[in-house]
Amino acid sequence: MNKMIINVGYGDVAKIKIGDNLPLVFIGGPCAIESREHAFRMADLIGKICSRLDIQWIFKSCYDKDCRSSPDSFHGMGIEPGLEVLSDIRNEFGIPVVSDFSEPSWASATGEVCDMVQVPAYLCRQTSILRAAALTNRPIHLKKGQYMSPWNMKNSVRKIEANGNQQILLADRGTFLGYNMLVNDMRCLPIMAETGYPVCFDATHSIQLPTSMGNISGGQREYIPHLVRAAAACGINALFMEVHNDPDNALSDANTVLDIQYLENILGQAKAVHEMRQELLDKYGEDNVHPE
Repeated sequence: MNKMIINVGYGDVAKIKIGDNLPLVFIGGPCAIESREHAFRMADLIGKICSRLDIQWIFKSCYDKDCRSSPDSFHGMGIEPGLEVLSDIRNEFGIPVVSDFSEPSWASATGEVCDMVQVPAYLCRQTSILRAAALTNRPIHLKKGQYMSPWNMKNSVRKIEANGNQQILLADRGTFLGYNMLVNDMRCLPIMAETGYPVCFDATHSIQLPTSMGNISGGQREYIPHLVRAAAACGINALFMEVHNDPDNALSDANTVLDIQYLENILGQAKAVHEMRQELLDKYGEDNVHPE
């Protein structure tokens, strides 16, 4: 099987490669752009942590969170002011940026600014969204729907490929177990990797308890470190976590975002486990106990 490497970053920002036998890449930031000042502060804080750990990273924050549980929930700044903030972060910090989009008509503008476009998990089967993402000609962060089996993600991949794009990063963010509960089946990661594309683990959405608090989602942040270590040992190419300096007062996903005071600890462990796995593969060979 051919293993794809995706290339993130255009223009003057850092160029990042994601794929097998490469360093672990971090994708993170606040769930939604709350303000220009806050987004810049978070980019600065995360950047300093990643610099100390020597980890390449991509800033993620969304201009419009369309899948809120309540009509009263914060959606974001909106597409025009939000993309302006992301563009300015690119220029100020020299890092790639990513945001998701929830309407096909938003894709082109998102791709003009962002180095990567993200397809939300709940829209991962929508042909119009996948076509629009592909036509941006940017790498695509494609999240597995909570309702989807990992082997069926190949169909979403084929829709993107059919529109001329072969720069795809597949992510697992948990799978529904009954109502208001997500669990992680770590088999999702190697199964999705069978598409030939790199895989990412979304740690902070994996501990979400969807709409468990009536009009908002709960979460179990205490399990983030455990799941990160497990995913890194299983085999991932990128790690996704939403991060905030004041989670209890975050305007979006307050019950799941990681407090930034713990980011260096968790990223450091993820990097160490990732590198140890590479060493084990070099010593013992590929994980292929029943070759065809």
